[in-house]
Amino acid sequence: MNINRSFVSITEAADYVGVSSKSIRRYISDGRLRAYRTGPKLLRIRMADLDSMVTGDPVGVA
Repeated sequence: MNINRSFVSITEAADYVGVSSKSIRRYISDGRLRAYRTGPKLLRIRMADLDSMVTGDPVGVA
């Protein structure tokens, strides 16, 4: 995985955090993690949001 990118896929996010893809989808659904739709079925997650989730820093919701 190339961690220099600012947005990653759900699978890459799961690998980065050390959880399953299903958990990442649940975090998005629960509002604990923000995702951006880049296509009809494609979601991307900002690395900064993942880092905030891992460190416990609050993620701003717009």
